[in-house]
Amino acid sequence: MAARTLTYALVASLAANAALGWSWLGQRDAATAARLQRDQALSDASACSDAVEDLREQANKRAQAAAPARRAAASAAQDLAARADHTLRQAPSNPADTCASMQALGDKWLQGRAQ
Repeated sequence: MAARTLTYALVASLAANAALGWSWLGQRDAATAARLQRDQALSDASACSDAVEDLREQANKRAQAAAPARRAAASAAQDLAARADHTLRQAPSNPADTCASMQALGDKWLQGRAQ
């Protein structure tokens, strides 16, 4: 009877150890998978940061390359705005006939453009 009890205890202990080992293996696999996911996420984040830095460098280079064109466009815009302001300040040549005044203004503008 004592041998039988000892056998049951041994089998129970063996079953408990097997369950504990199985559980430990499952947790180890889950931890390994989590570490792999973390490492992949860190790698992806690093690649993304590098790509953003590359884009920032490209944007800075393009901004420097475009600066002269932007300055020229701003200068041209100031000249055109001054011409438009001058034109708009002029009194109509024929206040009674708006259409004739606009035609005269257009003719004058075309003459100035031809020069």
